Amino acid sequence: MSDKPSFFITTPIYYVNAAPHLGTAYSTILCDVQARYRRAAGYDVKFLTGMDEHGEKVEEAARSHGMTPQEWCDSQAPLFKDLWRELEISNDDFIRTTEPRQVHAVQYLWDRMRDSGYLYKGSYDGWYCVPEETYFTETQVSKADEERHTEGQHLCPDCGRPLERVQEESYFFKLSAFQDRLLKLYDEHPDFVQPDFRMNEVRSFVEGGLQDLSVSRTSFDWGIPVPFDDKHVTYVWFDALLNYMTAVGYGVDTPEAKAEFARRWPAQYHIVGKDIIRFHCVIWPAMLMAINEALPEHVFAHGFLMVRNEETGKGEKMSKSRGNAIAPREVIDMLGVEGYRYYFMTDCVPGEDGAISFNRMEQVYNADLANSWGNLVSRSLNMSAKYFDGKTPALADGWAERDNPLRSIALGIEGRYAEHMDKLEYVAAKDVVMELVHAANHYIEDSAPWAVAKDPARAQELADIITNLLESIRICAHLLAPFMPSTSAEVLRRMSLGGEAQTDDLAAVCQWGGLASSVPVTKGDALFPRLQAKRD
Repeated sequence: MSDKPSFFITTPIYYVNAAPHLGTAYSTILCDVQARYRRAAGYDVKFLTGMDEHGEKVEEAARSHGMTPQEWCDSQAPLFKDLWRELEISNDDFIRTTEPRQVHAVQYLWDRMRDSGYLYKGSYDGWYCVPEETYFTETQVSKADEERHTEGQHLCPDCGRPLERVQEESYFFKLSAFQDRLLKLYDEHPDFVQPDFRMNEVRSFVEGGLQDLSVSRTSFDWGIPVPFDDKHVTYVWFDALLNYMTAVGYGVDTPEAKAEFARRWPAQYHIVGKDIIRFHCVIWPAMLMAINEALPEHVFAHGFLMVRNEETGKGEKMSKSRGNAIAPREVIDMLGVEGYRYYFMTDCVPGEDGAISFNRMEQVYNADLANSWGNLVSRSLNMSAKYFDGKTPALADGWAERDNPLRSIALGIEGRYAEHMDKLEYVAAKDVVMELVHAANHYIEDSAPWAVAKDPARAQELADIITNLLESIRICAHLLAPFMPSTSAEVLRRMSLGGEAQTDDLAAVCQWGGLASSVPVTKGDALFPRLQAKRD
């Protein structure tokens, strides 16, 4: 077993009633960037994603396609796995809730819940939203109806679609018993919910009072059976939330599984969309409290991706009916995979709603990637190859200790970057790196190596200029690797540093002075051709 510290990070598991979209890809890349950064920083990472395959709306999707629910789920799995592979997602596990390991874990949970005293049998009579898989009280529905001025039809407070009246026998989880313990959790661990303004939302919800939660269904059978009552199947969220523990051995009575669970649980981060924050920050911790299991350290709720209206400058909800929906394929075709990852991670603040547009994508791509990073790499490697016989300069003794403008910025850069990456502040982390990129581009103009190269007496000065540029590129490539792994690997390969592309000591590898002396340099094709040039 690794002696590195464990870092366990999860995406939500995604419903299979539709193909993966920009929002699901956004959650997944958010996790991937953090997982890649933590691996580079020396952690033993487990990165989990997967599919949520039970519930009424999955059953309905299958029926509409003339399939059984299992056939439908099986047909959807490749859509997710293939897109994640294309987007360079480095997940270590992919869980499906129809797998035997999840069935076993959920039935084990049922037995523990029954033993806990927080489970009872009753009947449910109330409102249910199938698309959101969520129950609502009369008070919540009435308030939503009043705000929307609806008459004669009750609409979901969350998504605005029609609600169904559900009347059926059900098992209930005593969620109401955990109000005080949850509020104490929020007081003692104010960073449990991130960003902090989401914590205010969660706290307000809990302070308003909690209702016991219906956790089984009898009106359909596409779900995990309750082990002690075969008329009931598990409510989809009671099933889905457990996937995080299933994947690290929960409920498996073997030494290997117990060791894995002890090492991996609790998770350091659950990354979720803001629309499912109550499930993860209220219901999930209450479930864990009921069975005396440790709570995840952080739940990070990201915002929605909105489409920017170029006339008003405001973000609008993405929908097919409005004709403004953007598919991942469209963005990949425009920006490439690396540009896709960079844009969404560095131009959308993770905790807030992000207003996206093709115009803005083009601006960011051209400014940051084509004109700045790509241009720096191309010019610097070209000059090194041209002036030093296709190699990096021969490094003079003590070169790394000599002051220069780029070294001044690079000193301590990994620490400044890590301070932001640790908190998923990707925009700020990118800014730390781009400060050095921009400085290096200015350094080229200020030092004018093409003029220096004309004077043989200034050969050492030329070597110093190119060395400083290449060393800056080397460091930036490592720091940008979580965002654009293939590009960074390619840059390092062109500098004969391909073996460095995967590191587990980011702080050490980003120290000024790691450049290799007199090794082959390859200019290669442009990393990021300008988008306008692509169109012409």
